[in-house]
Amino acid sequence: MEKKVYSVDGKELRTISLDDAVFGLPVNEDVIYYAINNELANKRVGTACTKDRSEVHGSNAKPYKQKGTGNARRGDKKSPLLRGGGVIFGPKPRDFSYSLPKKVKRLAMKSILSLKAQTDTLTIVEDFTVESGKTKDLVNILKNFVKDERTVMVLKDDDAKLKLAGRNIPTLSFLSYNRLRAHDLFYGKKVVMLETAAKNLADFYKAEEGAE
Repeated sequence: MEKKVYSVDGKELRTISLDDAVFGLPVNEDVIYYAINNELANKRVGTACTKDRSEVHGSNAKPYKQKGTGNARRGDKKSPLLRGGGVIFGPKPRDFSYSLPKKVKRLAMKSILSLKAQTDTLTIVEDFTVESGKTKDLVNILKNFVKDERTVMVLKDDDAKLKLAGRNIPTLSFLSYNRLRAHDLFYGKKVVMLETAAKNLADFYKAEEGAE
């Protein structure tokens, strides 16, 4: 697949050949769904907790006698049927996380990248950084490629200056080419990818497949 490479000024510089094994696959919606659900489940803290009738503080004494009052039989004030009583089948702390097979995760990332490339929401930009670390300098660059919309920038490395400049942009998130997240990548309206990151993606996935 051929893609244009743009300068930071938004001018076309050259074309780059993207690996079809990463950017030219048929989109597999099922694995994308599995990958996004997995990431959301792994982020859940699972700390919700309620008390059942055995844990509620209160007396175990019978509130009134069994017969003769006209009321229903009542064992104690901690019954789930009374206000302040225990909760029936309420949530308890639990771990929601689970693991997906590596091949499924890998295919999901490739499917999302292919989807972005095929729908022209992927823009390849020459490698750059923001030495000043100022937000306004990064905004001046991004306005050539995106409007006020949810944007994901894929970096070639952990560029601290670039991340510092983008920290105050609420619609912008950063991902490294070797640590992609399916949720952010899929829901990004625009994906701005540095040229070296686009080249490294093919080698990265080939190395992962060769390591198995």
